[in-house]
Amino acid sequence: MSYTRTLMTILDRLDSTQEEALATVAERCADAIQNGGLIHLFGSGHSVIPTMDAFPRYGSFAGIHPLTDPRLMWHNVLGPGGVRELLWLERTEGYIKQYLDHEPLASGDVMVVYSHGGRNAAPVEAAMYAAERGLFTVAVTSVANLERPAEHSSGRRIAEICDVTIDTGVPVQDAIIEVDGWGRPTGGASTVVASVVSHEIVTRTAAVLAGRGVVVPTFVSPTVPGATVSSNDEVFADHQRRLHAAEGRDRK
Repeated sequence: MSYTRTLMTILDRLDSTQEEALATVAERCADAIQNGGLIHLFGSGHSVIPTMDAFPRYGSFAGIHPLTDPRLMWHNVLGPGGVRELLWLERTEGYIKQYLDHEPLASGDVMVVYSHGGRNAAPVEAAMYAAERGLFTVAVTSVANLERPAEHSSGRRIAEICDVTIDTGVPVQDAIIEVDGWGRPTGGASTVVASVVSHEIVTRTAAVLAGRGVVVPTFVSPTVPGATVSSNDEVFADHQRRLHAAEGRDRK
């Protein structure tokens, strides 16, 4: 089976099994946005990608707040800013608090934590940090990884910490295509499926807000009739207002 067909099978399962979890998350995200709060998105390594694809981009709205720490991303394969540094840091306990202490997380906000395995120190401690401060927490992970032992000293995985878990259904090995004679599976799937989850959250949250009569400034392509490049100025302005307001909110 091709990569695309295999991926479609995984996405079909996501669509048919995760409705309740996605609906719950959308309601809580809508509550946060309506109350002037933020939807924080956290990931490290490849799991940064679904946070960045959620906002800012066409079709997403103010109040979605990707937590993008350059130290937990890579801009090189080897050497400074390379993957090996990142892999070491995301497994190192105690770092995440130093980063999140300077971010506008507050009680009543939502924290979505992306991690295929859900076991590394970075996502585990991000989930714990948010939960301890009264945020509604969401794990986007593959539940199949719960069969593997925990790596964090707490003995917990993000699916065991967060209020709601959205199961991506991606197999533990992540890569989904076996090629005869190749020896190792190819074609990673977790990042693609997690990005779909991001847009499920964005679109479902917008639908909930619209049902309440609340409309939030939304990035729009200038190809949309009536829109121009300057149409998005209001999105930047509203997002900036929310971030500034967050500084005065309750940080437990």
